[in-house]
Amino acid sequence: MAGITDLKVLLAGMKPILGQNSYVFVTCPDAAYGDRAGLDPIGSFREAEGLTLIVPRQNADAAGIAYDGGYRKITLQIHSSLAAVGLTAAVAGALAQSGISANVVAAYFHDHIFVPEEKAASALKTLEKLQLEAELNP
Repeated sequence: MAGITDLKVLLAGMKPILGQNSYVFVTCPDAAYGDRAGLDPIGSFREAEGLTLIVPRQNADAAGIAYDGGYRKITLQIHSSLAAVGLTAAVAGALAQSGISANVVAAYFHDHIFVPEEKAASALKTLEKLQLEAELNP
């Protein structure tokens, strides 16, 4: 099932939705995939410095793992192709203009943007505005 590559279609149909959970990014030096599975990570990436996990805040707190700041996840509900060009730039650019950091994770079906908790509502409005502009200017 191929995803959409046309940037105008992606922006006009992205339908961002703000998740309810708070997430944190943690690092686990010398960990391998599967380690720390009890944290119930929703994402991971192996770096030279260690395994980065995206986990529910309450799970990191319960395990006593340090982190910097909490994030909310905004999911773009359109099935974007991993080969699509410009979606990440458009989304991150719109959020940057609003002074909001964006940690973008592209998965097989959707793009997920992690934004600081305190700016989540503003980030959602910014992305809804971007979508509306794309709908009005096909």
